[in-house]
Amino acid sequence: MDILLKRIEVLGSQMAYLEAGEGPVVLFQHGNPTSSYLWRNVIPLVAPHARCIAPDLIGMGASDKPDIAYRVEDHARYFEAFIEALNLTDLVLVLHDWGSALGLDWARRHEDRVRGLALMEFMWPIPTWLDVDPGGAEAFRAFRSDQGRKLLIDQNSFIERVLPGGVLRTLTDEEMTAYRKPFLDPASREPVYRFPNELPIAGAPADVWAMAEAYRAWLLETELPKLFFWAEPGALISPRLAAWLQTRLKACKSVPLGPGRHFVQEDHADLIGREIAKWLSAVRPA
Repeated sequence: MDILLKRIEVLGSQMAYLEAGEGPVVLFQHGNPTSSYLWRNVIPLVAPHARCIAPDLIGMGASDKPDIAYRVEDHARYFEAFIEALNLTDLVLVLHDWGSALGLDWARRHEDRVRGLALMEFMWPIPTWLDVDPGGAEAFRAFRSDQGRKLLIDQNSFIERVLPGGVLRTLTDEEMTAYRKPFLDPASREPVYRFPNELPIAGAPADVWAMAEAYRAWLLETELPKLFFWAEPGALISPRLAAWLQTRLKACKSVPLGPGRHFVQEDHADLIGREIAKWLSAVRPA
């Protein structure tokens, strides 16, 4: 089945997205520093059962790079406008990393348009810096310090170190080339820099923390069907947090992936794709 690269105008810019299949809509949303390319090995397993749509966030992938701040609130505006531009309803959202913050925020405000949620390594508000593993805390403190722009813009550390470090296997040269492509020019790396500075930790930034707290409370209460993937040791979702979420999330099927870090699609695409395809039969429109 062909996966087509398409574009649509959103708030005066072109947003790119992959599309394949027909039927109920499944929207796959990536985070930082990736693109729809992250889902390349998952979509073929789901497309025989659904209309799969995987957007590139504004400023990322093959989407345009307008001169904006690339704060989370900017991405949220473009994400919502993208959904409106395609007139998408009855959505199953497959969410990862910052894509989960955007998707869960939108779902909280549009629950009547959501059919189900598939979550993996998703964004959860972090109460204190002590709740971040020591290695991660050191890296993210550096990204949020005066040397952050040197690390993330000049040295492209999120692509060159954080991304491969979040995958168990070794990414091929072809895969690294694909991930580097949207950010070859240092001027294009503002989104990659901004996201680590927006991570909701210890109440800051205040607006992103409020967003995350609102969707956290909603997620624990909603009866929407959920598919929850988790890995060991994980990154955003530790095994300890995963165990707690399994007892608290309603209407949730839990899928342990086994060994994995953050970019679990690169190590477990087949399992993720098969489980989503199987689960869809329970969440399709009547």
